Amino acid sequence: MRLKVDQLAGALQKNLAPVYWVGGDEPLQVGEAADEVRAAARRAGYTTREVVSVETGNEWPLLMAEAESLSIFSDKKLIDLRLPSAKPGIEGGKVLVEYCKKIPDDTILLITAGKQEAAAQKSQWFQAIEKIGVVVQVWPLQGQELLQWLQRRAERRGMHLSSEAVRLLASRVEGNLLAAAQEIEKLFILHGAVTIEKAAIEGDVADSSRFDVFKLVEALSAGKLNRAVRILQALRAEGVAAPVVLWAISREARLLWHLHSEAKVGGLSEATFKKYQVWDKRKQAVQEAMVRIKPAELRAILLACAATDARVKGQVTGDEWEGLFEICRLWVKPLRTGTAA
Repeated sequence: MRLKVDQLAGALQKNLAPVYWVGGDEPLQVGEAADEVRAAARRAGYTTREVVSVETGNEWPLLMAEAESLSIFSDKKLIDLRLPSAKPGIEGGKVLVEYCKKIPDDTILLITAGKQEAAAQKSQWFQAIEKIGVVVQVWPLQGQELLQWLQRRAERRGMHLSSEAVRLLASRVEGNLLAAAQEIEKLFILHGAVTIEKAAIEGDVADSSRFDVFKLVEALSAGKLNRAVRILQALRAEGVAAPVVLWAISREARLLWHLHSEAKVGGLSEATFKKYQVWDKRKQAVQEAMVRIKPAELRAILLACAATDARVKGQVTGDEWEGLFEICRLWVKPLRTGTAA
């Protein structure tokens, strides 16, 4: 069964499916939809949660091991499967089909994934999931859908955005929902549960912060630590949300990780660059970054991103911005020399 993001909450109140697929390239919507599934599972007594992250493809046996194992306390279990590429491969496809044929008792499988190609939806494994579970495809919001999303988000805080205010907010966050959510929180802190007019957006919402974040990524990819630190300090001073910065850095790290994997298998072709949306103007910079940053260093960067994400979410204590500065140092560390500003 397929559901839209805004239909998921109502469906979870009625009953729980054995399998959930939540995928797309908009991180905030994917993350919040997955959180809704986890919360519903906890309320229903699924108190044991096991996380399986598929990075290299060798982790698939862990999924079946978790499915076949019983909790020491016989609790209901949620298996949290992370599939960033949205491509399980041949082995993973077989595992998912087998899992769907033999659903373990008292177990929910939650799969969170990146953007999926249309052809993959015709695969046997995807159809097996859709037949017995719930599929939530997340798409970037544009136009009227984005305006409605911003208004609903504000109304959760008891605020109302005037028509001019909501349009200006949409233009300033450039469709980046992570930034939008943070800006709405800031507006609530500053103004409370009131009607927000255009003047408040003009005065309180950072303009085009997403582009500054991309400048940070460009500096990191080029190995310019001094410049990256200065940009990061400026972003912090301007009130840009730490999750937005983390999203941009981790996305670039995952891109390089996937390209290294592709290069190891069959080299980097035009089709590969197109697959990962690396256009002509970025190819040289990305290839230079791949030469400088090896998989072992990318693994360290991604682990640091995960640790910083835990700080952002309040799961562990610590300053998320200190985590971001550390990630920058790890990113440029392979140069082992001073870097240009």
